[in-house]
Amino acid sequence: MADRLTETSKFLSYVLRHEPQAIGLALDGEGWAGIDALIAAAAAKGRVLDRELVRAVVDTNDKKRFAISPDGARIRAVQGHSTTEVAIAYAPVEPPEQLFHGTATRFLASIRAEGLVADSRHHVHLSPDAETATAVGRRHGQPVVLTVAAGTMHRQGFVFHRADNGVWLTKAVPPVFLGEDSASLP
Repeated sequence: MADRLTETSKFLSYVLRHEPQAIGLALDGEGWAGIDALIAAAAAKGRVLDRELVRAVVDTNDKKRFAISPDGARIRAVQGHSTTEVAIAYAPVEPPEQLFHGTATRFLASIRAEGLVADSRHHVHLSPDAETATAVGRRHGQPVVLTVAAGTMHRQGFVFHRADNGVWLTKAVPPVFLGEDSASLP
């Protein structure tokens, strides 16, 4: 069952964050899709989903990537969208003084030159702690954790948001606000 949950989570990430049109699914501006519509669209492409499986993925996802609406009728990815149809209206939130960004060492030269940029996503993703950032960096190779002077950025007019799963979001982080947190690495 664990393999099926992981496979379904990856599928949901793909269609709810990046390519809903791949299965003919429509998302609203806040990223919501009807669960029944998701199940039907997936079935039309040969993928079997049911409400129980979708609920299990949402409830067991360690990164809390998905949310189900209070009425239980809709689902969405809480952040990480690259599709232009979705623009979740996160409320601005004052960040802590320091946040963290996990990446791989092979990206450091580019980050030092350009800072953190959202690329195809809507926001740069930041972690509240070095441990989470290290785990994120490990997914991309040899991890390195960068510190982000979020409080200073905020005081200089940069806007921050926090997704429902605790991931911090901002449009970009210029290099001047970045440091390296080598003490957090194993």
